[in-house]
Amino acid sequence: MSVVKSTLPEPARKVVGQALQSTLVDLLGLSLIGKQAHWNIVGPRFRSIHLQLDEVVTTARTFSDTVAERAAALGLPPDGRPETIAAACTLPGPKDGWLKDTEVVQVIVDVLEAAIGRLRERITATDEADPVTQDLLISITAELEKQRWMFDAENWPRDN
Repeated sequence: MSVVKSTLPEPARKVVGQALQSTLVDLLGLSLIGKQAHWNIVGPRFRSIHLQLDEVVTTARTFSDTVAERAAALGLPPDGRPETIAAACTLPGPKDGWLKDTEVVQVIVDVLEAAIGRLRERITATDEADPVTQDLLISITAELEKQRWMFDAENWPRDN
């Protein structure tokens, strides 16, 4: 049952629905991963990275709301229930327990890289289906790439 009528034809609606729902899962997963790292970070750069993690979490939460509202506007009910996120999120996360500051930085770089890679696939998929959704995904990608760059610079020079 569709309560909100979509402005997209059914084939495009299906492509866009998949792109938006999987982006919603990734963003909510990213916010949870960021908070887990935020609570468990230890080390000499605790404070600066702790605060930087809040920026990532805020970005992910803000964009998740925008993505969910875009889906709803197109007659696609977004699903951000905890059980959905737990079952569908495949982003790499931190290990259990305390995390050294350098580990946190690498975890966040890795999770952002994974999310960005998937967003780029969705950008391609939504090109013809819905340029408006594609534009939203491009904006999200740009911001996550900025966050990734800032975290990646934290562990320079690399030990390896």
